[in-house]
Amino acid sequence: MSVISQFNQFPCITCSTLPQNQRSSSKFSHLPANAFKNHLKSINRPKNLTQNSIATKRDFKVRAVYDDEWGPEKKSETTPAAAVDVAEPPEEPSEIDKLKKALVDSFYGTDRGLRASSETRAEVVELINQLEPKNPTPAPTEALSLLNGKWILVYTSFAGLFPLLSRGTLPLVKVEKISQTIDSENFTVQNSVQFSGPLASTSITTNAKFEVRSPKRVQIKFVEGIIGTPQLTDSIEFPENVEFLGQKIDLTPFRGLISSVQDTASSVAKTISSQPPLKFSISNTNAESWLLTTYLDDELRISRGDGGSVFVLIKEGSSLLTS
Repeated sequence: MSVISQFNQFPCITCSTLPQNQRSSSKFSHLPANAFKNHLKSINRPKNLTQNSIATKRDFKVRAVYDDEWGPEKKSETTPAAAVDVAEPPEEPSEIDKLKKALVDSFYGTDRGLRASSETRAEVVELINQLEPKNPTPAPTEALSLLNGKWILVYTSFAGLFPLLSRGTLPLVKVEKISQTIDSENFTVQNSVQFSGPLASTSITTNAKFEVRSPKRVQIKFVEGIIGTPQLTDSIEFPENVEFLGQKIDLTPFRGLISSVQDTASSVAKTISSQPPLKFSISNTNAESWLLTTYLDDELRISRGDGGSVFVLIKEGSSLLTS
């Protein structure tokens, strides 16, 4: 108790301070008649006790009662708050983000729209119809900085591209990437298709100029086509089998032929790769088209072309390409 600790701090005079000759003895018969009385007086009030010491003792008693009224000393109820790192809850995706994710997910297995079923096409159209009214860029041609850059085609309903896409279904030929690069400073558009095979990879590119005709519409005029120089591979890798017209063709018997051609291909690759690409001009009247951008943000673009065809493109580097 706090009283005890305070008590030790106060001076205390006890009866043990009395002189040895003033202590009582059991042999009272040897004392004078008034000795016992005087002895009691000396015990009750020692000579060395002053008024100040008596007052001090009274103050101590009053203080002791005052302290006892409060009871034992209480420990502080306030404890230092523990340092706890509270992780912020993940941000809830917006309605637009959910629609974009659903749209990209619907492209799975469609080969950019070439293999899309009628049911999938209807789902894509429905999701696009929901996204377009929520377009955060109502005047895309006035936000050329957003249009600027390289866009990857992930879906289209344009029938004119299907013959090109169908080349990817031929044995040993694969369409790697279809992209569109927009240079808003020079008002140019470059469309590119990259092919790959076991022997080489190449690309077909068209260059065009565009003019702004409205806040959403641009007019495109193709001026040049480029066939890229085939890049032959140093190491030829053939699959064990390929599928053609619904049948699997075993390529194992051709292994010996491939190994003999491999050394020749390596030397030819260096010669062909040093040649410039083949360029040709496009001057016919059908080399013009227009695009209407109906949705645009920093990672997704939806455009509509001639005949109501739809193009969905994702900005290169966006996480939507890997979702």
